[in-house]
Amino acid sequence: MGLIWAVVRRYSGCGVETDDLFQLGCIGFLKAVKCFDITYGTQFSTYAVPKIAGEIRRFLRDDQAVKVGRTTKEKGQALRRLRESLRCRLGREAHLSELAEVSGMSAEEIAVIDLALTAPASLQQETAEGLTLESMVSAEGTEESLVEKLALREAVDSLPEREKWTILLRFFKGLTQAQTARILGVSQVQVSRLERRSLARLRELLEE
Repeated sequence: MGLIWAVVRRYSGCGVETDDLFQLGCIGFLKAVKCFDITYGTQFSTYAVPKIAGEIRRFLRDDQAVKVGRTTKEKGQALRRLRESLRCRLGREAHLSELAEVSGMSAEEIAVIDLALTAPASLQQETAEGLTLESMVSAEGTEESLVEKLALREAVDSLPEREKWTILLRFFKGLTQAQTARILGVSQVQVSRLERRSLARLRELLEE
């Protein structure tokens, strides 16, 4: 009960009755109980928190309680068209610097728009190598700490720009290190280093 309420409190003030949020949290908790496997090598609370939060976020998203601004949506649509145009012209995914130059937006602005329009990621979502963000950043800690730090978009948004993009492409988009390297315009070795550094920062956030 305490674990569920700890997650529910994070979404108070979103326009949905607290009791309704608690019921959604209970559904997520029961799903976690049903699916949890001790061989995952994580504490149950580490596994359950994203399941509970995910159930609530799914409802908020479907119910349109969480909205993205019109300007952000329009810029996101423009970026999608530009990406497609550059992909056809270059025969590959455009690098971030190329997209920024053509769009007139800064790389930081593009990152913010993409993160805002990206559906909340599941901690169990796998990259091309079968890795999950949960398995990479899971850490020991109190349940309250996990609740406060498992809002991935907030944590990722606090990272330096290039590290943020590395996490976005690798774990939110599920790209390989090679694909991520091509988009960022760096080597695969640099992507590997960026990934290790950004994951270490995320672990620090989870342990605070």
